[in-house]
Amino acid sequence: MIYNVLDFGAAGDGCTNDRAAIQAAIDKCAAAGGGRVLLPGGRVFRSGTLVLKSHVELHLGMGALLKGSDRMEDYEILGVEPGARKGLSAPTYENCEYNGKPSLFFLYAKDCEGVAITGMGRIDGNEEIFYGKVTPWHIDGSFYPRVPLLYLENIRHLSLLHVTLTGSAFWTVHMVGCNDVLIDGIRILNNLRLANCDGIDPDHCKNVRIANCHIESADDCIVFKNTADAVSYGACENIVVTNCTLMSTSAAIKFGTESEAPFQNILIQNCNIRNTNRGISMQLRDSGCMENVIFSNINIGTRLFSKEHWWGTGEPIAVTAVKRKQDTRIGYIRNVRFQNINCYGENGILIYGDESRNISGLTFDGISLKLQKETDWPRDYHDLRPAWGEETVTDGLYALYARNASGLTFRGITVEAAPELKEEMGETVSIEKCDQVVWEEK
Repeated sequence: MIYNVLDFGAAGDGCTNDRAAIQAAIDKCAAAGGGRVLLPGGRVFRSGTLVLKSHVELHLGMGALLKGSDRMEDYEILGVEPGARKGLSAPTYENCEYNGKPSLFFLYAKDCEGVAITGMGRIDGNEEIFYGKVTPWHIDGSFYPRVPLLYLENIRHLSLLHVTLTGSAFWTVHMVGCNDVLIDGIRILNNLRLANCDGIDPDHCKNVRIANCHIESADDCIVFKNTADAVSYGACENIVVTNCTLMSTSAAIKFGTESEAPFQNILIQNCNIRNTNRGISMQLRDSGCMENVIFSNINIGTRLFSKEHWWGTGEPIAVTAVKRKQDTRIGYIRNVRFQNINCYGENGILIYGDESRNISGLTFDGISLKLQKETDWPRDYHDLRPAWGEETVTDGLYALYARNASGLTFRGITVEAAPELKEEMGETVSIEKCDQVVWEEK
């Protein structure tokens, strides 16, 4: 059964708030046992918070645009405590502690089964109304956390297919405790200067497939999370990411920093990453663990962005496990494999563990690394943000830097440095406070 929102009174003229009509179509569809709610092509629908329900497919026809309202109060209808709206006490790149629970919503679903968002249309989060301080390199929000484009909690059998998501003011697709998720062929096109508008954030999710997507976003493109507020949902596990193209101002593929539960049994393969501040970043900062992860058949191109505003120093691969706070009971990273990866950009591979040597069993097999200068931003430091103690460590430029790790295996590694970077490098490889290191020549 198809429920056309125009039949429920939607104007689709780009000016009228069509929220009531769209919600009425969703509600009637759900009450009838399910079907498709259609936003027909060639029209612009404006809305505040929409609540999706079980067995409902929200379908955007070719040329249809669903755009967020200009009025902040239109995102408050769920009655969640609104939180701070008076601005940030510090910019988000300095203070971004977040329990994973927003108070404002655009598209929202919770405790459902069989939810789908499909079609060749677009969903726009109307990012401009959330701007705070604007610089040529960075846009901060006016408050934190802002409105995620999609917030989907405890959904079983979730599908996101073919739609374009753009203009998100915060995490674009935040999935919390979801099980059996298929994301295929979507486009996420966000502002590369706007902080915190991640692409896809599986948070305590299981049995997830992300395939054939193109994502441009800041901070990160695909980010596996285990936030504190949702820890009852358990591990983030059994996940495959394949055949994606990614570009980010921070990390293209990221684990953490919220890491209050295990990340395990995850495959990342056949992806192209370009013009990003970090290619792959595993950032353990809490009591969880990261293990049984494979990265394979990936091209990674990095370039540096503003040191002040964006975390990272152009590393194609960064694996760090350090305490968030002084009293943090830090977890571990182990049994991670990187294979058949071509890297080119402004920095080398970083491995940086806690004094307890909580990084172990990493294998690098068939890695090609070409260092070349793309920008004039400094690269003579290790960026450990967020971390207790020293967050940035001044050092030289290395093709590989490893500290406080054990059981490292390097096989078939090739390194080439452009002439202008050879003077900065000194040593090519630095391995400190590590044991059981195996280096096999190609």
